[in-house]
Amino acid sequence: MGRKKGVFFSDEGAPDDFDPDNPYKDPVAMLEMREHLVREKWIDIEKAKILREKVKWCYRVEGVNHLQKCRHLVQQYLDATRGVGWGKDHRPHSLHGPKVEAEAE
Repeated sequence: MGRKKGVFFSDEGAPDDFDPDNPYKDPVAMLEMREHLVREKWIDIEKAKILREKVKWCYRVEGVNHLQKCRHLVQQYLDATRGVGWGKDHRPHSLHGPKVEAEAE
């Protein structure tokens, strides 16, 4: 038994029968939707990693001129990393934890 040659890409999109107003109506559609969201999140993360490697390469190659020569790659990387990750990106600000205020002495 060997590995399959080539790369498998799932062309499946979000499930058609998923109802966002009542997600628990169809548990199978809910799980498919969750898998779809996780898959899309991983794709975004991997794209950001590729862009990060391109920025590193550009910095090494361009040397002191990296600020001008690599600006477009840095902008693409920053745009790709906005909202990407497994953290608290889609939660309301009130749920991000208590606000810590610095003590004035």
